[in-house]
Amino acid sequence: MKMIKPTGVSLVCFGILLMGLAPITNGQDRWPQFRGPGARGVAEEATFPEKWSAEENVAWKCDLPGRGWSSPVVWGDKVFVTSVINTGESEEIKKGLYFGGDRPQPSNAVHQWRVYCLSLDAGKILWERTVHEGAPSTAIHLKSSYASETPVTDGERVYFCFGNLGLFCFDLDGTKIWEYRVQPQETRYGWGPAASPVLHEDKLFYCFDNEVQSYLVALEALTGKELWRTERDEKSNWATPFVWNNPQRTEIVVPGTGQVRSYDLTGQLLWSLTGMSSITIATPYESDGLLYISSGYVMDPLRPVYAIRPGAAGDISLKENETANEFIAWSQTKAAPYNPTTLVYKERLYVLYDRGTFAVFDSKSGAEIYGPERLPNGRAFTTSPWASRDRIYCLNEDGVTFVLKAGDDFELLHTNELASDDMGMASPAIVGDRLLIRTATRIYCIQKR
Repeated sequence: MKMIKPTGVSLVCFGILLMGLAPITNGQDRWPQFRGPGARGVAEEATFPEKWSAEENVAWKCDLPGRGWSSPVVWGDKVFVTSVINTGESEEIKKGLYFGGDRPQPSNAVHQWRVYCLSLDAGKILWERTVHEGAPSTAIHLKSSYASETPVTDGERVYFCFGNLGLFCFDLDGTKIWEYRVQPQETRYGWGPAASPVLHEDKLFYCFDNEVQSYLVALEALTGKELWRTERDEKSNWATPFVWNNPQRTEIVVPGTGQVRSYDLTGQLLWSLTGMSSITIATPYESDGLLYISSGYVMDPLRPVYAIRPGAAGDISLKENETANEFIAWSQTKAAPYNPTTLVYKERLYVLYDRGTFAVFDSKSGAEIYGPERLPNGRAFTTSPWASRDRIYCLNEDGVTFVLKAGDDFELLHTNELASDDMGMASPAIVGDRLLIRTATRIYCIQKR
């Protein structure tokens, strides 16, 4: 066991194997953003093992100080992640439903906003930086963190984001290039922000929906210069935008409770869609030519999933009793989960519900195939599912991953448990033969031993 002591709180990395790790296979050496390439959560050529535990098939694990629900991102041998350290006393997180977690007043304790770079092969801390220190200006939900936004990288620079604080650009060796500070704003019930930034070519897009003044902003990726800002008639949302490069054009799809809106690359509105639930969290994505959008607050009667064709213009909302129109290929009014994003894999749309049930739909037609089926002892899911090699993986808040066979029949293959203190709310990163799972206390590198 090797102890590494960066500035402030200690950070301990556990090297499970002394021998060198196998090289990354199939050229799969990057997971650059939230939910990976295309924001889809699919890594078909990955070769990580189907079974693991806190010790079995663990190449390394690295304890992280503070709290953060940002996902790790990877480029080559570098893993990037964020965390915020509360130097005072932190309230214990409760697993399960989110009711009762409102904390309208921020903590008075000094916090440290930190960014980390780890080596993929051994979990060694290559560098860490503190980008801000002080008391938080706004509150967060009990189950949230001040480091909920996932970084994004283009292989030359990595862009870290902390909602209500700003965006911070570093090169891959840890030199800060620029920072863009965000004016703090109140969010619904003091829950705090969570949407991650996205990259397209030389531009970085960030959406901040809040209770005061919501907006979508475009920054020059090289310098952090603000290129344009589009104000949004919208209140608090937590969905990460999606850059949709389709045969007609490239557009920025931004979900919202009031409307889903899509903008061109200059911030001009292209189309909009009403008919979401009262809280919008899931990230849009594209598969086989269709855009998938969902919004499913558990207490709402309307919990829709939409499959949208490219080329839309104006208001494409469904009329009463409609389930499809010229640009909406199909919809299901009560199919969406609350926190997890849905998953399309091999013409099937898989839905993991927050309370531990699972359903499958035909991704082309929206027809139900099966479900909802109950995962055994599978309560409290926040993390989005992922897919690889005909397997669907579902991580719950207890740190347990349920491995299901992909296809038209419900079949549970494995149940993989981590340590008792490994609460799971962050989506993983997948590169080659490695799976990176971030929990409340550490990052695991899962690899066949």
